[in-house]
Amino acid sequence: MTATASGMVGHRRMRHRLPLLLIGSALVSVIATSVLAGGQGPPLGDVGTVFDALCSNCHGTTLAGGQGPSLVDAQWIHGETDADITRVIRDGVPTTPMVSFRAALSDQQIRALVIYIREAQERARSGSLAAVPRALPERVDSERHSFRVETVADGLDTPWGLEFLPGGDLLVSERPGRLRVIRDGRLQPPVAGVPAVWAQQDGGLMDIAVHPQFARNGWVYLALSEPGGDVAGASSTRIVRGRLRDDALVDQQTIFQPPPALYWKNNTHFGARLLFDDAGFLFFSIGDRGHMADAQDLGSPYGKLHRVHDDGRVPADNPFVGRSGALPSIWSYGHRNQQGLALEPGSRTLWATEHGPRGGDELNTVEKAKNYGWPVITYGMNDNGTPITDRTAQAGMEQPIVHWTPSIAVCAIAFYTGERFRHWRHDLLVTALGGQQVRRLEIREGRVTHQEVLMRGYGRVRDVVVGPDGLVYLAMNDPGQIVRLVPDER
Repeated sequence: MTATASGMVGHRRMRHRLPLLLIGSALVSVIATSVLAGGQGPPLGDVGTVFDALCSNCHGTTLAGGQGPSLVDAQWIHGETDADITRVIRDGVPTTPMVSFRAALSDQQIRALVIYIREAQERARSGSLAAVPRALPERVDSERHSFRVETVADGLDTPWGLEFLPGGDLLVSERPGRLRVIRDGRLQPPVAGVPAVWAQQDGGLMDIAVHPQFARNGWVYLALSEPGGDVAGASSTRIVRGRLRDDALVDQQTIFQPPPALYWKNNTHFGARLLFDDAGFLFFSIGDRGHMADAQDLGSPYGKLHRVHDDGRVPADNPFVGRSGALPSIWSYGHRNQQGLALEPGSRTLWATEHGPRGGDELNTVEKAKNYGWPVITYGMNDNGTPITDRTAQAGMEQPIVHWTPSIAVCAIAFYTGERFRHWRHDLLVTALGGQQVRRLEIREGRVTHQEVLMRGYGRVRDVVVGPDGLVYLAMNDPGQIVRLVPDER
């Protein structure tokens, strides 16, 4: 893709002479012809290889410009949307050296190049994260509140889920399989009786939920990955509950467990996030387990959001009850790996975040029986830089409210419902792993109208809850600690 005055989607005015541009154009044309002829053109799998072979001669290997202008300085002439970039790559720009790559690249490959450009833009805008997270800040001056970051507990091993108990105790799950209690500011020894977990790659002890009537019945719910099934080394997601008594989990029951044939030797996308709604129904998410097509298969539990009674029974009004070949616990489908669930105050709309692949992280409002598209449509590409699909929309499949491309590895969410941060009231707090972020999203009538990054670069942020004291509590990974945000309006 040659750099021109009207090159790839709106560049700056050219600063070099036309003969140089014509040389660049001729070189790209030769490469494209070689690709079409099956000659020594670039391998067309990895997007970085494609860009280096076809585009870097003019735009530079870092996309910051070379013979031609930068692709990362946000100065565009021919439009700045994904569709604009796609059009210029596919069709070229007449009367300029920006040639058409319609014949040389597939629609999927062009989509991957768009994502690659977006990644480079974000690196140029925000900078790369340090290899070692920074020390926590003493004070942050955000748009609407200044706040302190206080450590509640440290020395934890990948804390995953947070949940407050009546009375103020804070439950914390650790990925290797420990359930802990923070009581009166002190981290207690592990709760006894927690089931053994499969702590490999994405797996381990994941989320926690507390029954809405916990004070009466003592039920605590856990999402975990466990070994089992018909093949050695296989595993799957299981949802269990037990009564918390004297710092032990007793009277355990299984809420969800797939059949042995669906335990796989794949350690990805176990999910899982748990949420009780106001009616006492339990929602739980399970990822596609690395089997993408299963997200569209109503006969598979994977890549779905499920809804059950508190004891695991299926509600009679679930959308697929009675449908042949469909699991009756399914509420919605076409999900990749949901790791955030929250009910919006007032409207009671169910919001969910979903890990995309490389790009395409999503924030959705999740509705009964709806199909959210994975993997037929996505705004991302494979982690190795190869394309998945060129389709970002299709009839009968839902669009995200927001997508993050490049990916921030979006994780847990919570609406702020306390009083201490009065200017955040009903805003959505969003966490991120790879992006090491906490964001604040303003939502009005089902639309995200503004995003603010509150923290970035202090470690992976796995969970967020609003405490009974109105403070914001975060589960941080690398290093493993629980921190809280405290208003500081000095």
